[in-house]
Amino acid sequence: MTDHSDSPDRSDPTCIAFVCVQNAGRSQMAYAFARRELERRGLEDRIELLTGGTRPAARVHEEVVTAMDAVGVDLSARTPREIAFAEVRDSDYVVTMGCSAADVCPAGWAGENRDWDLEDPDGRPPAEVAAIRDEIERRVGDLLDEVVPGGAGSA
Repeated sequence: MTDHSDSPDRSDPTCIAFVCVQNAGRSQMAYAFARRELERRGLEDRIELLTGGTRPAARVHEEVVTAMDAVGVDLSARTPREIAFAEVRDSDYVVTMGCSAADVCPAGWAGENRDWDLEDPDGRPPAEVAAIRDEIERRVGDLLDEVVPGGAGSA
């Protein structure tokens, strides 16, 4: 988690990691929707976001870039990355997208894992990718409602 030791009156932000195998589809969409929603709610200082994969692809799936562009989110410059053990260890929530949490979460980890068990959008027709995208957007909103009840004004 981010060190805010220079701000003693402020606690560390809650860290949410969105993880899938390739970090080229579902986790990229979840990360992008979460960033947008945090900005909309004015909660950027309360939540830290991470995304990565256990075996990252070379690029974000083209059908995902297209589907996200349709809702005003540009993923064309995003590059899949490997999630580091330390990042997962220090996360409060790890959201997996249908891959095993055992592959991601270290033994004895004290955080909370959510497996959204979503279909992989890679190679799917546009309507199916859009449905996966919309489900991810809904779940991100629900997760943020739970993690930060009351929004920016709550303590």
